[in-house]
Amino acid sequence: MTRRHDIDALRALAFALLILYHWCMLYVGGEDWGWHLKSPHLAEWLQLPMLAVNRWRMDLIFLISGLSVHFLLRGTTVGRFVALRSWRLLLPLVFGMLVVVPIQPYAEGVANGAVEPGFIAFLARYYAGSTWPEGAFAGWEHGFTWNHLWYLAYLWCYTLVLAALLPVLRRLPNPFAHLRGVWMLTLPAVPLIAGTLLLQPHFEDTGDLVHDWYRHSIYFTAFLYGWWLGTQSSAWAELVRLRKVALGGAAGLFAVYAACVFLLPDETPDALQSLVWVLRNFYIWWMLCAILGFARVHLDRPFRWLPYANEAVYPWYVLHQSLIVAIAYVLLPMQLGPVAEPVLVLAGTVAGCALLHAIIRRNRVLRPLFGLKRQAASAASTSFASDSGVSVGA
Repeated sequence: MTRRHDIDALRALAFALLILYHWCMLYVGGEDWGWHLKSPHLAEWLQLPMLAVNRWRMDLIFLISGLSVHFLLRGTTVGRFVALRSWRLLLPLVFGMLVVVPIQPYAEGVANGAVEPGFIAFLARYYAGSTWPEGAFAGWEHGFTWNHLWYLAYLWCYTLVLAALLPVLRRLPNPFAHLRGVWMLTLPAVPLIAGTLLLQPHFEDTGDLVHDWYRHSIYFTAFLYGWWLGTQSSAWAELVRLRKVALGGAAGLFAVYAACVFLLPDETPDALQSLVWVLRNFYIWWMLCAILGFARVHLDRPFRWLPYANEAVYPWYVLHQSLIVAIAYVLLPMQLGPVAEPVLVLAGTVAGCALLHAIIRRNRVLRPLFGLKRQAASAASTSFASDSGVSVGA
């Protein structure tokens, strides 16, 4: 078996980028960039790189998750796969919502003036399912929140849907098998465009699992693309060949798209808004093509850091946002300045994730609560997107 180190490395780097993205949410200026807490040291210039990453970061993560599912299904039955996925996704989700996440709504509620200081008293109300003042924190209307752990709930639902569709999907031809050149760069973007044009005007981006049909159409499509790509060697060869063209095209598309976002008024004609959405979805797909192609060329090697990263990625994902918010909650009132404050928040988050992961990985009780196997695996241990590594036949 030949291990796909590029997929392992890309997963780790994608979640590292997610941590940096959430850290930057503290500091990006602009009315469209609200978050649980905001530093007084806001930077308007961060809007451009944040916009560039925002448009494809979760599409990439769901695509990687679909890739991992492809390899996992090769070595097990569908029933066992669903059972393992449910355990590895739902247990950390429930534990995270009860233990890891509550510091976030507490800090947000105190910052908004809607929650009285006192974390223990807050927890008593939070666990009792109390009602909260309007806008107290993200998810106030439900009495609780999963915040950044929403990905686990969505991924579990997509996994169940894929498992149910497998008898049909396995009989259909792989749509990526014969895509070459311009067709590889255009046809996969069409479902993304269709989902956006048909659903985005009617479903706000609220993170509501039941009513989030626009994001479902995009993220499940990316998830399905990952499953289809899997071991499709001809598609991977084409992504490698097109990587530079895709990156150059994506850069050009983003320049036009960003100009539209920053220069057009909020109220634009429907036809113009539709054109902007079309540009955005081509940008997303071309960036994904470029990332996958460059990763295949440059990341398919056994980096020394990769075994650690494969195991660390799930606990770090679960922990990171609560650490960012908790550390910022303590540091923001200290008025440390626009350099020391962000440096300390990031350093504290990284150190906290590393320290807590070091404890978690050595404890058989804690390991499953953060998505790890109860028994520590060998150097091939992997993250929540893959139980046994991403390998393909030689």
